Amino acid sequence: MGNPEDARIPEGAQVPEGAVKPEEQRMGPVLRRREQVQPGTTDQRLLDSEGDSEWVHTDPWRVMRIQSEFVEGFGALAELPSAISVFGSARTPAGGPEYEAGVQIGRALVEAGFAVITGGGPGAMEAANKGAREAKGVSVGLGIELPFESGLNPHVDIGVNFRYFFVRKTMFVKYAQGFVVLPGGLGTLDELFEALTLVQTGKVTRFPIVLFGTAYWGGLVDWLRDTVVAQGKASEHDLMLFHVTDDVDEAVRLVTKEVGR
Repeated sequence: MGNPEDARIPEGAQVPEGAVKPEEQRMGPVLRRREQVQPGTTDQRLLDSEGDSEWVHTDPWRVMRIQSEFVEGFGALAELPSAISVFGSARTPAGGPEYEAGVQIGRALVEAGFAVITGGGPGAMEAANKGAREAKGVSVGLGIELPFESGLNPHVDIGVNFRYFFVRKTMFVKYAQGFVVLPGGLGTLDELFEALTLVQTGKVTRFPIVLFGTAYWGGLVDWLRDTVVAQGKASEHDLMLFHVTDDVDEAVRLVTKEVGR
């Protein structure tokens, strides 16, 4: 059967002569025992230049990249003045009425004392950034790594690109005092309903949400009232978590009023 102490030394491990593999191993906050004890030390594995590169695709390494994105985002945005996040479709054509409304909203928000944060892309996002820039305000774009994304629009003064949607979404909420939501697609709806959920559950307070475009949003509002609320899946009070308007001045007035400006 061999020496039982020899069996405690893993095959291939480089250990001093006469050393015995421990029954217990502490690696930072992780405790390993018995067969789960690993050869060598963390420093040894760090400094060893040999081996494959698969470790860069492991979950622990992804955690470090996620952490770095939070640090970069917090560092870039920590000194922003009061801001409003403006959402809307990347497919909104330049020069159209929705685009021009975005420009007016971006400009009016700056004139009301806010920075403007968008997803940094084209369409409605570009429009709001353009309005903010023309009004000499702070124009922020929070981009996302996508296979079809064209990068940050030219009207962004402070831009941060993210790999992970959930990190980017945290920045939209953390550094904004409210949302103005222009007509948009699935990404816009994702941001809208996340914000509504955060307000409904009390995760954020004093957070106005304004939907711009009664014709576009009317069907959604009707469905929420006539189906979701009517069937008891939400309360009547939840319909008061947002406002709907076609007026730029009213949209700005609503977010200004609710954040106490």
